[in-house]
Amino acid sequence: MHRIQSPRGDFSAFQRPTPVALACATLAALAFSGLASAQTVVPAAAETALSEVRVSASGLGQSGSEMTTPASILEGQELVLRREATLGETLGGEPGIHASHFGAGASRPIIRGMDGPRVKILSDGAELHDASSISPDHAVAMEPMLATQVEVLRGPSALIHGGGAMGGVVNILDNKIPTKIPEKGYEGSAEMRYGSGAREKAGAFSLTGGAGQVAVHVEGLTRDAGDYRVGSGWADGARVGGSFNRGDTGSLGLSWIGTQGYLGAAYTRQTSRYGLPGHSHDFEGCHTHGNHLHCGSHDGHDHDEHDHDHAGEVPVVDMVSERLDVRGELRQPFTGVAAVRFRAGLTDYRHDEIEDGAIATTFSNKAHDARVEIEHLPIAGLRGVVGMQTTNRKFSAVGEEAYVQPTETRRNSLFILEEYRWQDWRFEAALRHERQTAEALTSGIERKHSGTSASLGAVWQLAPGYQLASSLTHSSRLPTVEELYAKGLHMATSTYERGNADLQREKSKAWDLSLRKTAGPTTFGVSAFQHRVGNYIYGRTLDEHDGLQLLQYSQADARFTGLEGHVRQRLGSHWGVTLFGDTVRARLDGGATLPRIPSGRVGLRVDARWNGWQGMAEWVQVGKQSRVADFESTTDGYGMLNLSASYQMRTAGGTPWQVYVKARNLSDRLAYAHTSFIKSAAPLMGRNITVGVKMDF
Repeated sequence: MHRIQSPRGDFSAFQRPTPVALACATLAALAFSGLASAQTVVPAAAETALSEVRVSASGLGQSGSEMTTPASILEGQELVLRREATLGETLGGEPGIHASHFGAGASRPIIRGMDGPRVKILSDGAELHDASSISPDHAVAMEPMLATQVEVLRGPSALIHGGGAMGGVVNILDNKIPTKIPEKGYEGSAEMRYGSGAREKAGAFSLTGGAGQVAVHVEGLTRDAGDYRVGSGWADGARVGGSFNRGDTGSLGLSWIGTQGYLGAAYTRQTSRYGLPGHSHDFEGCHTHGNHLHCGSHDGHDHDEHDHDHAGEVPVVDMVSERLDVRGELRQPFTGVAAVRFRAGLTDYRHDEIEDGAIATTFSNKAHDARVEIEHLPIAGLRGVVGMQTTNRKFSAVGEEAYVQPTETRRNSLFILEEYRWQDWRFEAALRHERQTAEALTSGIERKHSGTSASLGAVWQLAPGYQLASSLTHSSRLPTVEELYAKGLHMATSTYERGNADLQREKSKAWDLSLRKTAGPTTFGVSAFQHRVGNYIYGRTLDEHDGLQLLQYSQADARFTGLEGHVRQRLGSHWGVTLFGDTVRARLDGGATLPRIPSGRVGLRVDARWNGWQGMAEWVQVGKQSRVADFESTTDGYGMLNLSASYQMRTAGGTPWQVYVKARNLSDRLAYAHTSFIKSAAPLMGRNITVGVKMDF
């Protein structure tokens, strides 16, 4: 076996940076000393009516009730209690959203049964570049504990961020580039928490200061989590070997802020080290003969005879992501224009997969992108946004698992979004055109694709507090370089992947129908949807050998049909009960089921508020997934009990505090995620109790 020497030298130099950890500890110590010295503690005010949260990624700043398709928004107290170590686990409890789950270090959201490149992840409107869309064992390069708001949207508004985002768009808002001067000259927060399931210790801080027209922001996070516990009764033990997750994130931002807007930049560095449970060397040397796998030597001797020395190894991902963001907005620069917004990013992402203390494979993703939006004032009743976006991405993998040759992807896009209001109706239309060149640098193969996407939606306020919304979307998704050029073993997912350079663009026709009630003691939202996708690109399993699957990227017409929703009944002034659930069915037109589609689920939640107290108890029942693809096994259903409680208070000096505790899988059920490539090797976490404290100042 050949190894690659580290281009970065000693790995110890890339462990958690001391300044971030020290800053977190210092702020936490100051916070605790402030609490201890407070003379009195004043409970937070009782629940009050809040204005609707605006969806930043919608393009026109609509509220959730104005969207033509469902929008999930996590912010404030709800976000604090939902945040987990990964983005997928943070959003996985929302109706219609599941997590891909690859141990503890990597998890992306799956929206309405679609994942990977069909779910676009943004950092305050700018595309987030990492390697997570390439493979589920690669982490998303962002930290949920540093997010101030997380938005999930679909439909016409999502279209302006990419025609290929058929599942949806996840937009993560942060404060790393200040947009205003703090009223008292500074503001910030500090948070610490501990989780029992993986012995997780995490701390984060955020601080913004400014005067005149200049503001500076600094933030950081550190996390140290060991191998996590699974539910009781797992035959392989109590914990998943190699499921640890450790990392740090630090960011420094600077802004110039005027009366008409702002211009700022921020540098962010994130490091992460996490294990890859389920990774096997049993398939080294496997190759293909036509559409069949061949493992072992041609003389009949099995490869297992010379791979015994790798037994028990758990590879480690050592990831470093450096990103420079530039953001700006100019309001009312000239007649007819409400605002001009600019987003640009420069990303240098790389991660090493380390085995036996040496680097086996290095993945690198260098990308830059820029986006300009011009929001115009109403013209004949039409208010909208026009813009353009350009992206360049150079990806390479070097080493024994380099199953994709070095590639370069160049994409340019134009888009427009318009809305029109008439009486109790709001209409929305979007159009986007994309051109892409995907070049394989080693072989010199180049493929060019283009696609146009369009969407039309309407929201009707049929009665006070009631909205009926619908949308029709025709979208085009262009093939990724992994789907075009992959060739080789990918041991993390136990697959041998083969791309197809002749793949054509996907064409989707989708409809969505929603009924919402947003006022009164009973509120609800229910949505039905269907996607008919022509030339759907998927990994078709052609052969299987002792758990190794031969995946050929293929195309066929497919259909996704589903239902999601919730209904909440207020019980008096302090209590409420919510019923929620979702289901999706995904199959090819010939009747075959697509792989790793989440099973249906239903949940019941009881919540309570009183003075500064908040509490929640919920039971989530996930059904058995027996609709499986070829060579795929069924997954048993399970039920989970989750609890949370928090108390908000103020010190005598007026500083707000929050103490919280949450318990997931309190009944310690052994559960498996059907969406995971390694569901048997890495079950879901067992009982996990998290306690935390957060201070805003």
